[in-house]
Amino acid sequence: MSNQRFEKQRQFLQNRLSPEGYAGLHLTIGVLVVLLAGWWFGAIAEDLSPDNPLVLFDQRVAVWFHQHATTTLTHVAKAITFFGSTLGLTILSVAVALVLIVCRAWFNLFLFAVTMTSESLLNVLLKHLFHRHRPVLENPLVTVTGYGFPSGHSMGVTVLFGLLALFLAKTVSTAGAAFAYFIAAGLVILLIGLTRVYLGAHFLSDVLGAFAASVVWLTFCWTAFETLRRRQKHRSERGRSPAEFTVSG
Repeated sequence: MSNQRFEKQRQFLQNRLSPEGYAGLHLTIGVLVVLLAGWWFGAIAEDLSPDNPLVLFDQRVAVWFHQHATTTLTHVAKAITFFGSTLGLTILSVAVALVLIVCRAWFNLFLFAVTMTSESLLNVLLKHLFHRHRPVLENPLVTVTGYGFPSGHSMGVTVLFGLLALFLAKTVSTAGAAFAYFIAAGLVILLIGLTRVYLGAHFLSDVLGAFAASVVWLTFCWTAFETLRRRQKHRSERGRSPAEFTVSG
């Protein structure tokens, strides 16, 4: 009797933790990541008032980097930060799209196009929502306009290199190789984010907020597309007769 009472709950948990199915483990992990990253973003955004300790820390970090800037480091930072600019992201996106076209990876191509395009729109929306100004420094290393939170460079590269890591991870058979792709992508993302703070284009919290927002959006898009793909596959398989399975096998 007790087993029957909890059978539905057990089945629900089993389905949510199963690596198979359109509403399995990928959906469970996706929802958890969206919730955690969303909480992270909200915690940062909530602390952007002028007298908040986070804002005061932001200002100290910005001044420290500016005081320790060198000509060589500035040239290197400008070269690295280019890849997060609109032109840099466009060049990288076109290159990725061409590779996906050559590989005839139409699902990944559509996912990539939708996620990258919507990410840029989301960044503009968030910047106008929070109206946060950029650092004001004496003799700035770069001149930038517009609002600063969240960083557009950091959001763009997080989504782009995050997608690249996800695409590449699905092509390897070992967890170690897949993990290496995510580590490499993470290092590139962190490096470009660091250049935005070093150059005085953004406060540290602008970059951290961008990381959180882009993780939310990337995870949401990936999970939604993967769920739809699996659901479509599930429906098509259910609609096929046993004879069709025999012939196709």
